[in-house]
Amino acid sequence: MTQRQKPAARDEVRTAVRFPLKLALHLKTDDGVVEATTRNISSNGLLFESNFIPEVGNRIEFTMELPSEVMGLTSAVSVQCTGRVVRHQQSDKETMVAAVIDEYTLRV
Repeated sequence: MTQRQKPAARDEVRTAVRFPLKLALHLKTDDGVVEATTRNISSNGLLFESNFIPEVGNRIEFTMELPSEVMGLTSAVSVQCTGRVVRHQQSDKETMVAAVIDEYTLRV
């Protein structure tokens, strides 16, 4: 089953609950495909870390697998998203990237 959806409209203030999940992220940018790891996700955005840091404003496409335990289902759910980088965040010795999700498709 495939469902194509857009997150609800939002302003610049964080309005969605964030979940601290470390998931593998396959990130497609103008510079190619890179691997990343989520730090947290919400219904309209995510924070991730990667060796490659896309520039603020860049459009990105990414896919992540949500484990069945997280979704309360018998199998994992694949989420394909398009979004854009909105900021970089420096924490300790790592740089993280925040992105908004403009559109997503669920595959169960």
